[in-house]
Amino acid sequence: METILITFGFFLLIILGMAIGFIVKRKTIQGSCGGITALGMEKACDCEEACDNLKEKVALGEVSAEELKRFDKKAEPQFYEVK
Repeated sequence: METILITFGFFLLIILGMAIGFIVKRKTIQGSCGGITALGMEKACDCEEACDNLKEKVALGEVSAEELKRFDKKAEPQFYEVK
């Protein structure tokens, strides 16, 4: 039980430190630079066709129709299986 309380206290100190850092600097935690495009990948999934959500957004005009073109080309898979 003592270990659990010490661990809980440690986590509380870390969270308190992050909160104080945010209050002082007013700077939020940021993600990595580039994300998936830094890996040279054009899309996050290996889907063969666009999902219904994307098609609906294109129909409503929220997203450019150019987004659907990336699903048309039959490129080689981005990943390979190691056997």
